[in-house]
Amino acid sequence: VQLQASGGGLVQAGGSLRLTCAASGRTFSVYAMGWFRQAPGKEREFVAAISFSGSQTGYADSVKGRFTISRNNLENTLYLQMSMLTPEDTAAYTCAAGTSVRELTLRSGKYWGQGTLVTVSS
Repeated sequence: VQLQASGGGLVQAGGSLRLTCAASGRTFSVYAMGWFRQAPGKEREFVAAISFSGSQTGYADSVKGRFTISRNNLENTLYLQMSMLTPEDTAAYTCAAGTSVRELTLRSGKYWGQGTLVTVSS
């Protein structure tokens, strides 16, 4: 599975942004998918994950209630709707495919995409 994230940009604090991760290959629907982010000088951190069917999701405490992960298996696409953004959300966001939501919450993924930069100004 090849993954490509897009949708990043510059947004003011309190604003919203939707990230998209396009997947190639026919096996997208068998993988759990996740979003991760890495701010300058910091380690990569888990943001959100969703099961292969979309029935199960998981979020980092820092984004609960503000971010929503979703997927469209017919279009091989993963989304991250981000709202009430703060400067602390500034980072390069990457999507990944894994075997389970739990695996992804442990920052372990099988396939990784290129990042898309999100910058939140105060």
